[in-house]
Amino acid sequence: MSESASISSGIAERYASAVFDIAKESNSIAELEGNIDDLTAALAESAELGDLINSPIYSRDAQGKAIAAVAEKMELRPVMQNALGLMAQKRRLFVLPALLAQLRAMIAEEKGEVTAEVVSAQALTDAQVDALANTLKSSVGKEVKIKATVDATLIGGLVVKVGSKMIDTSIRSKLNSLQNAMKEVG
Repeated sequence: MSESASISSGIAERYASAVFDIAKESNSIAELEGNIDDLTAALAESAELGDLINSPIYSRDAQGKAIAAVAEKMELRPVMQNALGLMAQKRRLFVLPALLAQLRAMIAEEKGEVTAEVVSAQALTDAQVDALANTLKSSVGKEVKIKATVDATLIGGLVVKVGSKMIDTSIRSKLNSLQNAMKEVG
């Protein structure tokens, strides 16, 4: 990890810890989770919001006013509004994506959940997602939240990543293994 990424992650972790503790004390973790989803979606959809949090050309005051307006428009919880205001004041808005990821991880741990990243050749049906979640739950021992994406280059099968474990049952992977085995023979 680069030094700047390490510093950003440390900053995000401190803010996330404070926001999480305040939300937990006020029994508003579920609402905070909704705010995290909303902010994550807004960052993904709005290039302007990304520019606002990353660009050094905006003054502290301009960043603060803009992020306060965004937070109010999105009806974010007061704890999140205050954290964003403080981050703008301290010129720390650039760690917002890391903060959201850290908060998501803290909430999942609090709920006893793990997230499984699943890549499939075709979109999974709701029944397939439920079956996969139940199978993983029996293996992991915790509730499993599925984050599914599609990659047609897999041809078929799945790539499942839970924590540091990865299971690759894709046809692309099997073909690559077969190709490597044939190179060794020939």
